[in-house]
Amino acid sequence: MKWSWRIGRIASIDVFVHATFLILLAWVAIAHYTERQSIADALSGLLFIVALFAIVVLHELGHALAARRYGIQTRDITLLPIGGVARLERMPSEPSQELVVALAGPAVNVALAAFFFLLLSILGGTMTMDELAVVGGPFLAKMTAVNVLLAAFNMLPAFPMDGGRVLRALLAMRLDYVRATQVAATIGQLMALVFGFAGLFGNPFLVFIALFVWVGATAESSYAMMQSALAGIPVSRAMITDYRTLAPSDPLAEAVNHVVAGFQQDFPVVDDGHVVGVLTRDKLFDALAKEGQQSNVGEVMERSFETANPLEMLESIVPRLQACRCHSIPVVRDNQLVGIMTMDNLGEFVMIQSALREAKA
Repeated sequence: MKWSWRIGRIASIDVFVHATFLILLAWVAIAHYTERQSIADALSGLLFIVALFAIVVLHELGHALAARRYGIQTRDITLLPIGGVARLERMPSEPSQELVVALAGPAVNVALAAFFFLLLSILGGTMTMDELAVVGGPFLAKMTAVNVLLAAFNMLPAFPMDGGRVLRALLAMRLDYVRATQVAATIGQLMALVFGFAGLFGNPFLVFIALFVWVGATAESSYAMMQSALAGIPVSRAMITDYRTLAPSDPLAEAVNHVVAGFQQDFPVVDDGHVVGVLTRDKLFDALAKEGQQSNVGEVMERSFETANPLEMLESIVPRLQACRCHSIPVVRDNQLVGIMTMDNLGEFVMIQSALREAKA
């Protein structure tokens, strides 16, 4: 995800923090200091922020470990202002499995809330509702409140929150997957409108949440429709067959000529008939800025890259294209390059298929 920085790795999963997460951190720090303008409160706020980081990571780790149980790996975890995002290689195909994965994150928060509440009760006796607050009050009380709020917020039935996936999984037990996604996305968009309207007359932060929910619901619905449209169609029917390749010994000037001519963004690098790398647009521009056009392609190309088989189904290509650092995947048969796949090409293929279906209707 753009505007994200890697801050660590846990359970073989990279953890990133998004730039917008700093907005939440700044709000928490200021809220703690301004309440009594106390340095001690500010230090307590810093400790709270560190704990908040840990809680969000544990929440997303719950999703990741539940998915791993079904053989699904997690690419990374990104911390955002309204929670975190664990990027799974794919969503479980069975609704019951998706339900377990979606509930795993909030379940972690419920368990943590119970733990902190029990610990607070043992150490400090009874606790009033006034003490159960994110700002002010005992540290353990704040930890209890944060976990309660995270669990409750993430269970709202709207994408991209966990509650949206729970709703979709429950609907998918009776409806087909695409229809279940569309219904869940519509409910999420209605909630976004409610949040946005309330934000205009109350907390402006609700407007930000409304935009986040609306975009998430729209993206999830579009993704499900694309997956459905591509189901059962082999890569060979949609791959690009008019493409340009480069050799490791070619100068970058050759790639520049192809880019200017408007052929493609990424280029398979072929040596002795075999694909040995991919020169991505980002790598090309970065090398041009540092070394000019005379560098060799082999010095700049990506040596670790995805490939596809022309007999694979298109729905399996979408998550791989989204995960890789390039915009295209070489299509290889018998160790020979026969085509390339891009997200733009997939989108155009879906539009063509949709138009053909309308013409037959």
